Amino acid sequence: MDNFVYYAPTKFVFGRYTEKRIGELAKEFGGTRALVVYGGGSAVRSGAVGRAVRSLHAAGFDTFNLEGIQPNPADDRVREGIELVRMHDIDIIIAVGGGSVIDTAKAIALGALYDGDFWDFYCGKATPERALPVGVVLTIPAAGSEGSGNSVITLREVRNEDGEVVSGPVKLSLRTESVLRPKFAIMNPELTLTLPAWQTACGIVDMMAHIFERYFSNTPDCEVTDRVAEGLLKAIVCEGRRVMESPDDYQARANIMWAATLAHNGICGTGRREDWSSHFIEHEISAVYPDVAHGAGLAAVIPAWMEYVAAKNPGKVAQFAERVMDVVPAPGSVPVDIALEGIARLRSFFLNIGMPSDFAGLGVTDPDIPALVEALHMHKGESIGNYVPLTARDTKAIYTALL
Repeated sequence: MDNFVYYAPTKFVFGRYTEKRIGELAKEFGGTRALVVYGGGSAVRSGAVGRAVRSLHAAGFDTFNLEGIQPNPADDRVREGIELVRMHDIDIIIAVGGGSVIDTAKAIALGALYDGDFWDFYCGKATPERALPVGVVLTIPAAGSEGSGNSVITLREVRNEDGEVVSGPVKLSLRTESVLRPKFAIMNPELTLTLPAWQTACGIVDMMAHIFERYFSNTPDCEVTDRVAEGLLKAIVCEGRRVMESPDDYQARANIMWAATLAHNGICGTGRREDWSSHFIEHEISAVYPDVAHGAGLAAVIPAWMEYVAAKNPGKVAQFAERVMDVVPAPGSVPVDIALEGIARLRSFFLNIGMPSDFAGLGVTDPDIPALVEALHMHKGESIGNYVPLTARDTKAIYTALL
């Protein structure tokens, strides 16, 4: 097990009616003028936005809105939010929604205190040191951004020094240990009851993917972290089936909501070297084809990635097959056989909850694979991932497997 630092300062307030406490919590963490960031779908239908604003007003806050945040959030809305913060002297950001909304709020919180372009942090030109406080009312359990220091934003156009568009779009993630972790997260499973089946399923895949990226590691002797990850994965499969069959089941929604947070708050990566190649591969897809939901893209990419790496390094994939997907090895079977059976069961689970398995299912009829591969390695380097390092030749094979 490697040395590690685990830091998770977010205050989680979980259960029914907890969104009524947002004013109290926002006041606890400072501020009097709040920017409320939300999408407009489930956050509005569930009443979460209205109750959050009323609670903030009751606590003496002035509020300003940034609405209409879309999946795969882009830089233009971040810039709009930064302008609002500076114009109205806003001192706390409240995100009401899921990962896209929270990631946007984090980018605004960071960029508002920076003299340069907020994108400098995402492309590595600047190091995050300070940000406005961020609070969350979670309405879509998936990304786990309510408990992480991470944010993913898409830059629609890359321009040179003369202002000419030279490429784009670019979807990059920013990871921080502490600066971007929300101060508090309100988590009421009732707010997720209005989620469509598609969004629920995408969230299930996304949270599993966050565990996979940490679980598939070559670091030995991480038995405790392995078992935490495997237990979460088994719970998500079980509760995922339950919530898809009974969308109004509060307890199933509650378990899925908490699982999404634990999947991405860092606990499943303690003591080990992580991978993240599946996310990098998918980010290029949803950057170029923005109608592709991140979770849906991962549902197609992950089994294809697993099949490719299992041929080269089957050990951990076989362990996953036995411990999570309940594969009982046949007499004389070798690790790669066990691994492939586990992958087949995982793909079947994704299909059963309504997720796609290839480009066609993602609505991408003529993918430009060479362009995807070129952009991927331009943004992430000649080799990506750690469980099996992947070059352009390898990632081309994985993209091709999705045809």
